[in-house]
Amino acid sequence: MKRREFLTSSALAGAGLPLGMASVSLASCSTGEQEKSVPSKTFTPEELGMYSFVDIAPDGKPLKAALVGCGDRGTGAATQFLKAGPKVSIIAMADIFPDRMDGSRKILMEQFNNEVPEANRFFGFDAYQKVLAMPEIDVVLLCTPTHFRPEQFKAAVEAGKHVFMEKPCAVDPTGIRTVIAASKAATAKGLTVITGNQRRHSRAYWEAYVQVRNGAIGEIVSGAAHWDQGAWWNKKQRPEWNDMEYNIRNWFNIKWLSGDHILDQAIHNIDIVTWFMGIRPVRAVGFGGRAQRLTGDIFDFFSVDYYYDQNRRMLTTARQIDGCDGNVSEQVYGTKGMFTSNGPVRLEDYNGNIIWQYDRSKPERGDYEQEHIHLVESIRLGKKINQAEDLAYSTLVAILGREAAYTGKSITWDEIMSSDLRYGPDKYELGPLPDYHEGVAPKPGQAPQPAS
Repeated sequence: MKRREFLTSSALAGAGLPLGMASVSLASCSTGEQEKSVPSKTFTPEELGMYSFVDIAPDGKPLKAALVGCGDRGTGAATQFLKAGPKVSIIAMADIFPDRMDGSRKILMEQFNNEVPEANRFFGFDAYQKVLAMPEIDVVLLCTPTHFRPEQFKAAVEAGKHVFMEKPCAVDPTGIRTVIAASKAATAKGLTVITGNQRRHSRAYWEAYVQVRNGAIGEIVSGAAHWDQGAWWNKKQRPEWNDMEYNIRNWFNIKWLSGDHILDQAIHNIDIVTWFMGIRPVRAVGFGGRAQRLTGDIFDFFSVDYYYDQNRRMLTTARQIDGCDGNVSEQVYGTKGMFTSNGPVRLEDYNGNIIWQYDRSKPERGDYEQEHIHLVESIRLGKKINQAEDLAYSTLVAILGREAAYTGKSITWDEIMSSDLRYGPDKYELGPLPDYHEGVAPKPGQAPQPAS
């Protein structure tokens, strides 16, 4: 909760983690480093890294997984993992609250006859460490509130586990650098890392991406990413909950835990445009505020302008207010036409003529299930996939936009990448959080105050 000095001159060198690797050097791409938007050759799907889209993962060695974070999303991820292929099981669980684990364990037992032994159920902020210490665990599903993900991912890689990591992967630049360094270590160890930006596991998006990379809409000049919907869930504090318990149970509405909804939801759309454009922004200017939210300390709405080299742009909007128009989609604009997911995934020219449209008659599994099929398939076939770094950079694009909106300032990519900004307490324990103030959201135009 202590909002530290935001824009610093600190260098990234030395910010890597002690994972037996050299320090990581990161910077925004210059014009000369960016790949051209229009290819000089035609790429096959395989050359671009397109995944297979089999209906079920292949048989093979039994895979034993641990679920870290037993809330609704964690339980959903566990059920999708169990559907992915034969000989997969959840044998351990970690959470802070027994009621969350009990509910999750009951679903796994009733729907899949998957029983987690009492000895393999761990509670507390260090519960994930106990799970990772189990040598029989092959895969760990990281589904806690986002704030905890960087350190848990780092620990999973150090333990040599394959990982499913929910999106987004961090709430601040400090966490992003942790994820990037751990991702490089995972690659060196030959580990599979699948992330929860499930649109990257959609056949429709992949086929559109191949078309765009092969020049179907010409040179890319701009993009748009939108997640605009009604009010989302919230929980009011109960007398029996201390501050930390309330924050975690209401984590989506707490900025140090979720990173705000521009991260937790709009990351999906930002990730697609970032993927299709293939470049990182130079700077961002943002707007946002809090109008109707009932709990927590995050915004209701964002609008962010991202600026890229060669005068390219991306607009991102994110809104959670009832009674307003909804729009969850992405657009990428080229010199000859556009990609859009508003309606059927398709490419159009600027007269409205269809250049290409995804054939929705093709049978396929849902994206949430497909990402776990890819996880199991990657491990069993030895075709390693590591999506962590891509997710880290897309998440940092969202963080850049959020901080531009929070501060009302134009912030550059290099500033956000090297910033020592960190959200959250230094010590994790159930009890009071004196630096958390319910309903007090950031105020644009007011510089962050040093911690007292």
